[in-house]
Amino acid sequence: MYVAVKGGERAIDNAHRLLATKRRGDPAVPEVAHAQIREQLTLAVDRVMTEGSLYDRDLAALAIKQARGDLVEAAFLVRAFRTTLPRFGASEPVDTGAMQVARRVSAAFKDIPGGQVLGPTFDYTHRLIDFLLEAGADIAEPATAPADDAPMPRVTDLLGNDDLIERNPPGDPDAPVGDLTREPLDLPADRDLRLQNLARGDEGFLLALGYSTQRGFGRTHPFAGEIRLGEVELEFVAEDAGFAVPLGTIELTECQMINQFKGSATEPPRFTRGYGLAFGHCERRTMAMALVDRSLRARELGEEAKAPAQDEEFVLMHSDNVQATGFVEHLKLPHYVDFQAELALIRQMRREIAERQNVAPREQQALPEAAE
Repeated sequence: MYVAVKGGERAIDNAHRLLATKRRGDPAVPEVAHAQIREQLTLAVDRVMTEGSLYDRDLAALAIKQARGDLVEAAFLVRAFRTTLPRFGASEPVDTGAMQVARRVSAAFKDIPGGQVLGPTFDYTHRLIDFLLEAGADIAEPATAPADDAPMPRVTDLLGNDDLIERNPPGDPDAPVGDLTREPLDLPADRDLRLQNLARGDEGFLLALGYSTQRGFGRTHPFAGEIRLGEVELEFVAEDAGFAVPLGTIELTECQMINQFKGSATEPPRFTRGYGLAFGHCERRTMAMALVDRSLRARELGEEAKAPAQDEEFVLMHSDNVQATGFVEHLKLPHYVDFQAELALIRQMRREIAERQNVAPREQQALPEAAE
């Protein structure tokens, strides 16, 4: 990661003060509180938590405020803070099958055990600007999700009972799990690392790649088997106690994508899986993640890998917006000496061409030299 080079101390201090002034905006307008961001800009908060790899709504809201609404910068701030935190261990795997569901839909079946639960969604809105919000209008009676204790088995489990979808490999509780937040990515990567990379990757990048698979670049003919949003319990095995202790609940979005597979000489035709999981309410991310996850499994399933979304190195090495931001924005930093070297090379090449053609070189305009 590139970091800022040292510059004039007075200029940098002035830039910091100007940034604070711009962040505050018109002093006549009431300052937005981070609690307002946390409660009213929840989708932005959820994205920053996911791309920042840290589940903390207050911290994500504060980072959004500090970053003036730049979500990539906010995720960068959250990740930087995350590196200062101690590591006590790893939680137990969460059970999304026991999720307290707030939204649950399937595009594969109309009637599913537990039913379709629309929950909070933009899917059926008219995408018209509501100018009543500008006037401070609010809902008269806050809506609450109806309580429903009906069991909600996963759609993929229903298909699995009839052997119509690939089986999940049996989990090994003693097998090591990679951690991209502590170790650099190494290729080729196992699926656990690929999913971690996709989970905290840039949402726009994932969306573009997922869209490309639907347009034929790595076509896998997907169906949204199930999308779930809700609270899951988080448990941690305390060494002193020797058993799992509940820590509380976190909100997650999960997407199970169902994809075609024609079978092979050793495997009968059955559906395959694509998977996405993210903090908070992040449906678009988890759907794109599931599409790309399935595409990255091309070689594993004996398919030809020739599309961008099927190229592991291309996808995994370019999906991290914090790394991408650092590499792109470092171009704003001084490159005077490098550019003077390139300029001298171009001039030398032009002189050599002119000499071979017996043409007098064009009079060169004096350009400022770089300060060493």
